[in-house]
Amino acid sequence: MTEKYDLKKMVDKLKKSPAYRIAYHDNDFMERGFCRPVRLQLELLKPEMVLEDHNIHSTIVVFGGTHIKEPSKAKAEVQKIKKRLARHPKDKALNKKLKIAQSILSKSKYYNEAKEFACLVSSECQIRENHEYVIVTGGGPGIMEAANRGAFEIGAKSIGLNIILPTEQDPNPYISPELCLQFHYFAIRKMHFLMRAKALVAFPGGFGTMDELFEALTLVQTKKAKPLPIILFGESYWRNLIDFEFLVREGTIAEEDLNLFVYADKAIDAWNYIKYFYQTQFNDDK
Repeated sequence: MTEKYDLKKMVDKLKKSPAYRIAYHDNDFMERGFCRPVRLQLELLKPEMVLEDHNIHSTIVVFGGTHIKEPSKAKAEVQKIKKRLARHPKDKALNKKLKIAQSILSKSKYYNEAKEFACLVSSECQIRENHEYVIVTGGGPGIMEAANRGAFEIGAKSIGLNIILPTEQDPNPYISPELCLQFHYFAIRKMHFLMRAKALVAFPGGFGTMDELFEALTLVQTKKAKPLPIILFGESYWRNLIDFEFLVREGTIAEEDLNLFVYADKAIDAWNYIKYFYQTQFNDDK
């Protein structure tokens, strides 16, 4: 009876069946809803192994706005809009764009400060095979690019924790290739930001920056994370954005919660505070 069939074709058909795929090679299977716990576990495990393989023992997290450009680019954008406005001076949309571009230009100084901060940290700490205080960012443009660039320009390693977004975002080119990671789950990415963090520096930014900042403040406030330096870079920006004293007056946070963070406006001051924090803690432990 078997002679009536092409057994080779039958076996080939079996091998091409989705059911025949090894489970962890089957993307359709791995992407099904009930495999989410497995995907979460893998997304936690892979970056952990990558960082261990490259002797990354501690990090400093740098957050900040994606729209903040380096000064030359910010200035060029302002000039470009001004030329268009010269032809259409009453264009409301263009006038609005000019104000925003000028605001970005005024904040472009933070691009240079973020780059300088990363340079200072990396030049002092990456002098052995065991890498300490490695700069880690969200891997995108703006302030994140500046911080990765500061490490890159002195030949130091830095980490980029990219996230898959509806609008595709390429990693900035200054991340160390072996430390350029990509995530699907924000929750797991947040864990990796803080698992090795020795400090968090938040430059002016938007929702993402505030999200990560308040996550860190809450974890330290509730003692779910050890105390660490949390620095709000750009005092005038942060004081205008968030009235922390108002929260104290309203009774929604305690007055001592204001000690969870400090302000800084210069890269060297931020770095000196981090060093002071750990020198003081070490001396207190004695």
